[in-house]
Amino acid sequence: MSAQPSPKALVEHSAVELRALIGRGEVSPVELLDACLSRIDELNPAVNALCARDDARARQAAQRAEARVRQGEALGLLEGLPLGVKDLQDTEGLLTTCGNVRLRGQVPRADNALVARLRQAGAIVTAKTNVPDMGAGGNTQNPVWGATGNPFDPTLNAGGSSGGSAVALATDMLPLCTGSDTGGSLRLPAALCGVVGLRPSPGLVSHDARSLGWSAISVLGPMARDVADTALLMAASVGTHPMDPLSVPVSAQAFLRLPEVALSDLRIAVSADFGCCALDPEVRRHFEDRVQRLSRRVKSCDRLDWDLQAGHRSFDVIRAESFLAGFAEVNRHAPETLGPHVRANLALAAQISLADRAEAHLAQTRLFRQFQQVLSEVDVIISPVTPLPAFPWRTLYAQTIDGVPQRHYYEWLSLTYLVTLSTCPALSLPLGVDDRGLPFGVQLVAALGQDARLLAMGQAVERWWQGQADGGRPRPDLAALRTPRPELKDPVTHPPLQPGEWRTEGLTEGLRPAV
Repeated sequence: MSAQPSPKALVEHSAVELRALIGRGEVSPVELLDACLSRIDELNPAVNALCARDDARARQAAQRAEARVRQGEALGLLEGLPLGVKDLQDTEGLLTTCGNVRLRGQVPRADNALVARLRQAGAIVTAKTNVPDMGAGGNTQNPVWGATGNPFDPTLNAGGSSGGSAVALATDMLPLCTGSDTGGSLRLPAALCGVVGLRPSPGLVSHDARSLGWSAISVLGPMARDVADTALLMAASVGTHPMDPLSVPVSAQAFLRLPEVALSDLRIAVSADFGCCALDPEVRRHFEDRVQRLSRRVKSCDRLDWDLQAGHRSFDVIRAESFLAGFAEVNRHAPETLGPHVRANLALAAQISLADRAEAHLAQTRLFRQFQQVLSEVDVIISPVTPLPAFPWRTLYAQTIDGVPQRHYYEWLSLTYLVTLSTCPALSLPLGVDDRGLPFGVQLVAALGQDARLLAMGQAVERWWQGQADGGRPRPDLAALRTPRPELKDPVTHPPLQPGEWRTEGLTEGLRPAV
């Protein structure tokens, strides 16, 4: 195969470009893998985005991909592309710890459905990406692998729970990564790190490991550096699975050939805070600036007069229900292995009655119908993703926003978790930087099932932004990331919580005692 640019230049090609170069025999999958591993060796010590690595097997997979190219065999959608897999997702023969002390030596015997599908599409599983302990929280730190630092300033939070994936993409260590999303776990780190993340409509990406098979609160989804790469990974991710009762058949072609969308035809609805979310003034100012500029280019731009206050309690209950399903057994036999966030959710679940659950699901249904009604009249809803700029990773969560106390460790994620309740697909899209030079992202929401159109609309907004004077994908200063930060790799532990110290203040008011 022909000589290629230096490893640094090679890893900065988009996944779409790299796949085309591999298909034409102009880039060797082995050369690409080596370039990614070289970038990982160079930068990961400064951000701690990647935990378990699979260098030897990844190289064998790259050699097999190279042989298929040379022999003219049919190639998969992701043939030869290195892939980071979130450490909540099982990978055959490769550590899957979930950042939890009980699972620190767990090596699964099989891939989960998504990983298996991506391997079948030719992706090369290269490394696991770091997460919070059991994925609970919007700050990627755990007692097994330590913390992940923001690539724009490693002393700051990279978001979570897909923080490792977002950082690996932002630093061009890997061209594609998987994510998952309950209350914003995919969208938040994408926004804080300047990359793209899609929370799909439930059922499009099969989730065979979900404890509550019929619950739509948690989904798996793609993360990448631009919309086209995100669509490529989504195309390889979709499909039914017999162990996921929500999975639905969908054509990959819908994501390989996104419809053309003219920005001038778009009807958008705007909400900075959904009428009930605390918002930092700086975030509000940057959001309003983007909306004002965008409003001059679209067909219509209307403000949503919404108050989704009931969604807070609804999410509290539905989230606690899912944690009870996932961790009740461990809590009975090894409670000391559960982190404070998981235990806080279990404490709340113990106080929830059937009536509380019914009220929560009724509120969610009403919220879903509100979103669907608006999205029958406009094309997309736009909001911020995160209510405040990145804060130090040593701060476990945001306790106040613009002077407003947050009831518990995840209320600061309310801009995303209210959209979770709607079950609508949501795209986290970077639009420049804030006053400190940190990435700023917006959330685009489309009607349920309109994932391909959402990506197409996101691509139209992305192209518009690239033409702005301050446009283009935000990129970290790589020179500043060549100094290792060993403190990130120290196991992050938090003092054990006593039953009376669980932060459930404000959650339990009005809840009926469990019987």
